[in-house]
Amino acid sequence: MGYLKTQFLEIIQWQDDSRDSLSFRYPDEDKEIKRGAKLIVRESQMAQFVYQGQFGDTFGPGTHTLKTDNIPILSTLKGWKYGFESPFKADVYFVNTRLFTGNGWGMADPIMMRDTDFGMIRVGGYGTYDFRIVDPRLFLKEVVGTDSHFFLDKFAKTMRARIVSVYSEALATAKIPVLDLAAHYKEIGEALLPLINQVVIGKYGLEISSFLIECVNLPKEVEQAMDRHSSMAAVGNLSDYARFQMAEGLTKGEGGGMATTAAQLGAGLVMGQQMAQSMSAAGGTSLLSPADAAKVMGVSESDVLAALSDGSLKGKKIGATWRIAQQSLDEFLRS
Repeated sequence: MGYLKTQFLEIIQWQDDSRDSLSFRYPDEDKEIKRGAKLIVRESQMAQFVYQGQFGDTFGPGTHTLKTDNIPILSTLKGWKYGFESPFKADVYFVNTRLFTGNGWGMADPIMMRDTDFGMIRVGGYGTYDFRIVDPRLFLKEVVGTDSHFFLDKFAKTMRARIVSVYSEALATAKIPVLDLAAHYKEIGEALLPLINQVVIGKYGLEISSFLIECVNLPKEVEQAMDRHSSMAAVGNLSDYARFQMAEGLTKGEGGGMATTAAQLGAGLVMGQQMAQSMSAAGGTSLLSPADAAKVMGVSESDVLAALSDGSLKGKKIGATWRIAQQSLDEFLRS
């Protein structure tokens, strides 16, 4: 009788004290499950039966006595005409449903993204996310496969590219301007979360409870334009910005005393005359490109683009190209 008893599983449970196990296949040691066996599922666990590659019944936390009434799917798969009477073999997977926090995501290579202000640009980034398993069947099928013990480090390797792909698609769908993306990490992460969950829940059986953007990597020229945009916002507009730079040059003059100051003031007057002459030559009804306007005002083209983006300089955007009426430029300089 002792020998026969050892051929059957009477208690099935997973006692796990680790913090990095996501799923575990109970080792049956070639034993069969007997009628009346106890299945013990702890808090933050779910148990999933698999019979010959097909998903059977799923059990939540609690102690379950296995009998015909609570394994209807297995009964159907086994083709039991009179219920669960004979011992049987099946795989039992335990899945950890607790919240796993602080998982890193990041782009190995920047993605191409169309931006309303800068056109096609490359955007990179990284951050962290928290997740939990909400659909054991889908998770086992799409992520775990046949692994007997699936750990968090393997999950990170398996899912990193998938999470980045979902993030990239959500970012493209949301059409968030790069200027906003770089300035509002927390808000953007929260806004993208529903779009990301819409994919990962239905595709992988996971729910992302928190998605944080810690850094967005932008092309150098875009970062420089953003820095100039911030500087202009601080001083008001481009004309003020030009005066600010001139004044800054006066305070930072090295040596020369009154002679240096006089030379710098003279240079400022000459610049003003050149601007007036250029404006007169341009004509009142002509259209200027950002490069033309930059030459008229003696600033960089990126400064003009930033002023167009924030609306302080009026212009018309046709496709990816800006055009500025002479009258709009005159009004901007008088403001």
